[in-house]
Amino acid sequence: KIIDKLTYQVYRYMNRGIFERDKLMFKLMMTMRIMSMASQLTAGDVGTFLKAGSALDLKAERPNSYRWMPDKVWLNVIQLSRSHFGSEGLHFFRELPDFIARNEAAWRKFFDENEPENVHIPDYEERVLMERSIGPFLRLLL
Repeated sequence: KIIDKLTYQVYRYMNRGIFERDKLMFKLMMTMRIMSMASQLTAGDVGTFLKAGSALDLKAERPNSYRWMPDKVWLNVIQLSRSHFGSEGLHFFRELPDFIARNEAAWRKFFDENEPENVHIPDYEERVLMERSIGPFLRLLL
């Protein structure tokens, strides 16, 4: 309990002392650090969140056949389909490119949403809800 209390006190102190524009970034960094220390996230998870498909070469990957999806987003989809998440190494989004191909209309609607974090994720909603510890993180990745 003392570590939880101290962590909360540091959070409150830091949150009070930083500019308003930096508070959301601080909260994200603090949350990821806490989840990493609790072994809910790995360094690879955080790396995937920060970099995603930026290291991939578009010409060397499966072609993007969706006019509505920018190439950068397609590279992120490819990287998510290759990544493993959590301490168990879940290959959670392995079928993501195939799911998008099979259910393109639903994925396009999800892509065009103003607040995608508040809507049903095509083909993945139930699986994300079942993952209690990293489900919210997985939702954030999409």
